[in-house]
Amino acid sequence: MRVFCAAAIIALLSGPAFAQMSTKGGGAAPPAAKSQTEIDADKAAERAYKNSLGNIPDQAPADPWGGARNIDTHSDKKTGPVKKKPPA
Repeated sequence: MRVFCAAAIIALLSGPAFAQMSTKGGGAAPPAAKSQTEIDADKAAERAYKNSLGNIPDQAPADPWGGARNIDTHSDKKTGPVKKKPPA
């Protein structure tokens, strides 16, 4: 009985793994050779992309948890924590 259950579990688990395998031999077809105009267009697009990256202004580093932190975490140990005066 245990052998039958183990075989059934293995068979059920191997189904999705088998479905991921390519049954067509050779895989994808190699890409077609590009013409000179396509190569020039790709180079122009790459240059335009790099130029546009230079137009982005520098930004301050983002600190999304900045408001949630305790401000007194870096206080001097000599002064100690600030004590409140008791009401008179």
